[in-house]
Amino acid sequence: MASFETAPMSSAGGSATPIIGVFDSGFGGLTVLRALVARLPDARFVFIGDTARLPYGSKSRRTIARYAAQSAQFLVQEQGAEFLVIACNTASALALDAIQAAVTVPVLGVIEPGATAARAASRTGDVLVIATDATVQSHAYAAASRARGLRALEKACPLLVPLVEEGWTDHPVTAEVIRVYLNELNAEAAAAGLNPDTLVLGCTHYPLLRPLIEGAVPAGMRVIDSAEAAAEAAVLQFGGGIAHAKSSGDQMTSMELRCFATDSVEKFERLGSRFLGRPVGKVELVDLGG
Repeated sequence: MASFETAPMSSAGGSATPIIGVFDSGFGGLTVLRALVARLPDARFVFIGDTARLPYGSKSRRTIARYAAQSAQFLVQEQGAEFLVIACNTASALALDAIQAAVTVPVLGVIEPGATAARAASRTGDVLVIATDATVQSHAYAAASRARGLRALEKACPLLVPLVEEGWTDHPVTAEVIRVYLNELNAEAAAAGLNPDTLVLGCTHYPLLRPLIEGAVPAGMRVIDSAEAAAEAAVLQFGGGIAHAKSSGDQMTSMELRCFATDSVEKFERLGSRFLGRPVGKVELVDLGG
C-alpha cells in the first residue's frame, strides 16, 4: 500500500479557492501546468511526478493503471485536490478509466482535448500526430480522432524527449531530427492518400520544441499543442468556481504551487523550470509505495 507522509496544502483563512491536482510520470507535464496557470491564476495547484517509476511506456497497462491511481489518490486524499488533470499522454491513453475509478473528483486527460482541438483546426479532416512510442502504440489519438470524424496518422519520435531533457531545444541537431521525422511522416501520409493540414503534439515535452516544429511543417499546417488544449478544456470543465485570467501569457505571480516527486528531486528542480517557465521551487519527496 502506498505510504503518504506529507501534509495537505493549506487553505489559509478557510479560502474556497480550489486545488487542482496535476499528475505526470515525470516532469514534462509541467507544460500543462504552465498552460493551466496562465488561464486559472487564482487556483491552487499541486503537481506530482512519479519519477521513481518512469518511463511508464515500458510497463504493462495494469502496472501503469496501478501507478497512476496511486498518484491520483495522493493528490486527492492527501493534498485535497478537487479536480485532476492527467498531464501524461501514456497514462491518459492507458489508465484514464482506472484513475477515474480510484478517485471521486472530476478527471481530465490530455488526449481527448488534443483531438478536439485538432477537429476544430482541420479543414481537410486529416491530421498527423507525433508522440512517444508508448502513446503511438496505444493508438489513443487515432481512436479519439476517429470519434471526431478525423483520419489520423501517428508517428513515434523517440529521440525528441532526451533532446529536450538535454536542453537542446534550439539546437541544430534537434532541428534536423525534427525535419527527418516530419519528412518521413508527410511521406507516409502521401502514400496513404491523406491530405493533412494539422499536426498534434502528443507529448508534453514537445511544446518546448514548438518553434522548431513550426519551422519544419509545410506552409499552412496548424500545430496543436495538447498541453494548451488540455488547459482550455480544464477551464471549461473546472473553471466555474475559479476566477479566470483577464490577460494572456504566463502570469504566475499570485499562484500557489506545491511540487512532489517520487525520486530525483534535484533533477526535477533543475529541469522543471524549463517546462514551467519559472523556478519550480522546493520539490518534496514522497513515497507512493511499490
